[in-house]
Amino acid sequence: MAKEEITPSEWQIMEVLWASDMPLTSSEVYKRMHGNVDMSMRMVRVLMNRLNQKDILGYTVDEHDSRVYHYYVLKQKEECVKEKSRKFVDSYFSGSGTNAMAALLQSFALTDEQIKELEEILEKSKGQNAESSDKKE
Repeated sequence: MAKEEITPSEWQIMEVLWASDMPLTSSEVYKRMHGNVDMSMRMVRVLMNRLNQKDILGYTVDEHDSRVYHYYVLKQKEECVKEKSRKFVDSYFSGSGTNAMAALLQSFALTDEQIKELEEILEKSKGQNAESSDKKE
């Protein structure tokens, strides 16, 4: 069974953990979020538990206090963004990446630098597609 996707509130928690170079307790996450979001300490704990159930976070139990959990990232941000992007394309564009990209490109005015960056991404994608088709043969 596929895991549920990350909710916007869970994403806010993950942003804190992705930015950290070490495991954090729910209390530490709450303190780092404080002022930026309207979320109670209890809600942070509930959401972190859900993220653990979705296999996005793992935890270790504190060696001095078994009531304290230290949460660490199991899924990197890039992987979660790719999953979210795929689900968006599937939901709104019937799985057509081309239609999704066209709609996004038509919605924004791009600078020359951004266009160059997109061209580089497309070239890189061409190389990856050629490699994967070579492997299939």
